[in-house]
Amino acid sequence: MADTTIKSVVCDIDGVLLHNNRPLPGAAEFVARLRNSGVPYLLLTNYPSMTPQDLQNRFAQAGLDVPPDRFYTSAMATASFLERQDGRRAYVIGEGALTHELYQIGFTVTDQNPDFVVVGETRAYNWEMIHKAARLIRAGARFIATNPDKAGPDSQPACGALCAPIERITGRSPFFVGKPSPWIMRAALNSIDAHSEDSIIIGDNMSTDILAGTQAGMRTALVLSGVTQQEELVQHPFKPHWVFPGVGEIDLI
Repeated sequence: MADTTIKSVVCDIDGVLLHNNRPLPGAAEFVARLRNSGVPYLLLTNYPSMTPQDLQNRFAQAGLDVPPDRFYTSAMATASFLERQDGRRAYVIGEGALTHELYQIGFTVTDQNPDFVVVGETRAYNWEMIHKAARLIRAGARFIATNPDKAGPDSQPACGALCAPIERITGRSPFFVGKPSPWIMRAALNSIDAHSEDSIIIGDNMSTDILAGTQAGMRTALVLSGVTQQEELVQHPFKPHWVFPGVGEIDLI
């Protein structure tokens, strides 16, 4: 039965709607129901390397119709965070989607006296980047990272893994913008003029999606089609409001 007190929806992507770029059972029906409900919604990802247009194309290839303005990424949240900070210069380790978001808020991407070192994800990661980032952080640049994930699909190194050697060299940890930080949840909700107390986050990972929603004061729904399984719930001191086998069984919207 639909919960009429839910006024907006934030939904994770991988493990909830897609697995290896294929739709999970019930994903097409759930996306169509969201689109037709009139409830504001966002599809949220911790990965910063795809633009909303890239994500629209990814979904289209999986047979799911989602417009680009319904996606929100950790790159977008990072730009939202940095826009509120002093300084407009950053040395960036990341792909074009991240630098594009920084350009959009008036940042200069440079390795000359930057205010920030911003780490996202890139396959071009190398020794020179590690050395330069560490040197700039030791010289006073603030250390920001898009997300704490250590590995992505198929065990590919993610942002947290790229940050690790820089942390070891400098002795400084970055501010992680993405889940489980409540910052990304609040930034996403702000982008659709929604409020945490009447919003829900749907995700497959207790340690990222559900923790972020809990810390942001949102209602939470865990699906068991991805990272966290039923028997693992006892390992966490917080609980989701609802647990579903998969997104196709969600009847709240």
